[in-house]
Amino acid sequence: MGVGTNLRRFRSKTKLSQQDVADKMGVSKNTYMSWESEDADVKSKYIPQLAELFEVEIKDLFTEDNKGIKFINVENNDSATGHIIINITDKETAEVFSKQMAELFKFLKK
Repeated sequence: MGVGTNLRRFRSKTKLSQQDVADKMGVSKNTYMSWESEDADVKSKYIPQLAELFEVEIKDLFTEDNKGIKFINVENNDSATGHIIINITDKETAEVFSKQMAELFKFLKK
């Protein structure tokens, strides 16, 4: 189960349409639909907003029934893998994301 499946599940629970979520996020319906279908990745600046909209924690957007998290493995020149690279340019979003990531790491250590 990926992020798109979780977005669809949370949207259904809140009884919002794809257009409703797109409007609240300030994106087009097609953009939001591409997130749900996993044809496009959700930009990092929208992750805290989605968590707030659906009243869940950031980790819930990525977890499979709280059993795990989907990591993106990135290979670089020295063949290091298992890293997530996130570039957040908005200070407020970065602070919210940082706090919620700290909560996620605490959750994963359990």
